[in-house]
This record gives sequence, C-alpha cells and structure tokens, in this order.
Amino acid sequence: MKIQLPHIIIEGSVQYQLGELVGNQISYDFKKILIYLDAKGKLLFGRNFKIYEEDEVVLYKLCIYFIRDFEACKKLDIDPNKGILLSGPVGCGKTSLMKLLRHIVPHQKSYEVIPARNITFAFNNIGYKTIEEYGNSSFYCFDDLGVETTGRHFGKDCNVMGEILLSRYDLFVRTCHPERSRGVKTHATTNLNAQELEERYGNRVRSRMRQLFNLIAFDKESVDKRT
Repeated sequence: MKIQLPHIIIEGSVQYQLGELVGNQISYDFKKILIYLDAKGKLLFGRNFKIYEEDEVVLYKLCIYFIRDFEACKKLDIDPNKGILLSGPVGCGKTSLMKLLRHIVPHQKSYEVIPARNITFAFNNIGYKTIEEYGNSSFYCFDDLGVETTGRHFGKDCNVMGEILLSRYDLFVRTCHPERSRGVKTHATTNLNAQELEERYGNRVRSRMRQLFNLIAFDKESVDKRT
C-alpha cells in the first residue's frame, strides 16, 4: 500500500508530523523527528527509553542519512547510497537506534536486524546455505558484528560474517548503478574499532567494508544506558 503522507506518522491516537511537504519533497524538522523518536522508542522499548542530549550529534547524522538529505550528508561526508556501520561502546544504544530509525521513513524499504552470533549459530547447524541466504537481495542490519564465534560445520572452520560481508559487497556493487544510484544496502552495529575489525575479518574484508558502509560512531566514553 502506497503511503500518501510519509512525513505524517500516526501512533495510536497521536499524529506526529516530521516536517512539511514542499512540492513532492519533504522538508524534515530534526526537532520534530526527535519528539517522534522519543515517543516511538517508549512504545518499542518501554517507558524508560529516552533520547539523550549527548547522542544528538550521532542521531542527527543517522537522521539525515535515513531521510536522504543529500545536501546535509555531503557536508558531513556521508554517502546516502552506502549502508551504515554504527560503532560504539557496549550499551550506548546502537541496536535500539537501528531498530528505531527505520520507522521515520515508512515509505522506504526497511531492513531486518539480525544478531551476528545468531547467523553463526545457524551456520553451525545448516552450513554454507546460511552464507547464501544472508548474501541475497534482502536488506539487513547485522547486530553486534565482531563478537560472534568462528563458525564450524562438519569439522570445518569458517569466518561466517566475513564471508557474508564479501557477498554483501559483491551484491552492492552489482545493484548500485549510476543511473539509479541505490544498491542493496547492508547495515551493521559493532563494539569494535577499525583495527579490531581488521584483525577479526582480515584486510580484504576491511577494505570492502570501507566501500560498503558509512562509519558513524558514538564517543568512546559513552555511558552504558542499560545500567
């Protein structure tokens, strides 16, 4: 079903207007988006959810990416046609935000958030079909990338997520054409820094990740919001 007014979102009996429709373009208001995100977050995660002022810089980058504000993205060196790699310390809110932000653009193709360790567990049970499944044309956000164990199926070890990232990169390249710009995107969250990711997956995968993702990072001193 086509969404006629994607800048107006209704939750229960409350209507949230995230911006104004100007011609066939939406002029979003960041403050109004934050109000909606706070309300939607409470619906998804409980009444203790809140938007932290110190996270607004990260939230702004994520919002301009998801609403495809090309001018703002260009100023911050964000490519709207790549995916997002959201990094930060344990408990800073990465997973919640990636589950939440997709709701501000109901007119866009969404993605499924899948814990990386669950994918490795699936590989251990059913083998290489798992890599084929997650290398397909669906949109995914791989959660907690880098903390999963090495996969093992019938006595053979496999860096499962490394192989999937290579497949996702190939898929992105095949589907991202200059005339239509948008390829099949991959998102991820991680607690690891760039050096740790390279140690975990190797230089080849790390190189592909630079082309596959925009890196958006929380401050390394961000507090654990789950405590």
